[in-house]
Amino acid sequence: MDETVAEYIRRTVLKIPRDEIKSMLQKWGFLSEAQLQTINFHQMKDNVSQEVVHLCEENSADIKQAAVLDIIYNHIYSSKRMWSVYRMQKTGEEPEIFDLQSFKKKFKRRLLSVLENVTINFREYEDNAIWIRVAWGTPYTKPNQYKPSYVVYHSQTPYVFISASVLKSNLPLLCQALVVASSYHDIHEMELRSHSLNSLKDIVFKRYSQNFQTYCPRPIQDRSGEPEIADLRITQENRSEKERIQRVTREIFGDGPQPKLEFAQYKLETMFKSDPKMEVLAKKEPFRCQVKFSSPHLLESLRSLAPAGMADAPLSPLLTCITQKARNNFRIKEKRSSFPESFVSP
Repeated sequence: MDETVAEYIRRTVLKIPRDEIKSMLQKWGFLSEAQLQTINFHQMKDNVSQEVVHLCEENSADIKQAAVLDIIYNHIYSSKRMWSVYRMQKTGEEPEIFDLQSFKKKFKRRLLSVLENVTINFREYEDNAIWIRVAWGTPYTKPNQYKPSYVVYHSQTPYVFISASVLKSNLPLLCQALVVASSYHDIHEMELRSHSLNSLKDIVFKRYSQNFQTYCPRPIQDRSGEPEIADLRITQENRSEKERIQRVTREIFGDGPQPKLEFAQYKLETMFKSDPKMEVLAKKEPFRCQVKFSSPHLLESLRSLAPAGMADAPLSPLLTCITQKARNNFRIKEKRSSFPESFVSP
């Protein structure tokens, strides 16, 4: 077994929590159950990793088998990566039967025709998700296994989730291979990314419920009257207002946990209105701006604004409809080309 492969397997094992090493190696399936029984998983992790490497040497492991172990690790700990959502488009509306083997063949052929030094691995999961791992090299260097790109593609959907490597210059090649392999004609990045892959899936696949604002704030009642009566009214109004805020927040965001969204961005465009006599604008051009939100848990933060007294209830639709805007209004250039020059989030 090559020394670089042995070192990569050792480092991968060291990343795994101690109590999960055995179960993850069983999922890997490269080592037999009899071989796993010879490993003392209660010793130091460095010693465990050395024993795993020794057994892999007996089985003549190569980089493709080592990459499969890395896919299993990243599937379980997908939150350690930053994921961006891309949406593909077709010219026609006729659905096509998805052929996994054809998809793999086209994807590999497209990348290898442009760059020879790449390592490509696929792994299928029960939710129709195809995990793709691509380690990039150059014409003069071997693929860097420590900085791969990850792609999660759900067949029969136009959505792709990508965690790019440090070499962002390879991202257009990756997107091009996806478009060709899946028989689409165009791909664009949506204004949506997060460390939580499952939350991004919940948003684009509409797997959670969020209502929309259909009501207006209620005016506070008159507080006139005797002091004692006024105090009782104030107490009652405060209690009623808190109950109203809680009810309104629940109606907008629902009772369940929100998808863990960390970043959202969408564009606003409106016409500037002023008195013609003031001549503020010589030309009637729309006012454009970009709105960006970031937080460790953006939607939960927005849900807590009104109950915390930091915002009026109900919140503005500009805040409550972030997921809807991000899902529907993905970025499209005026002059469309099959593969835009940049796929990277601003």
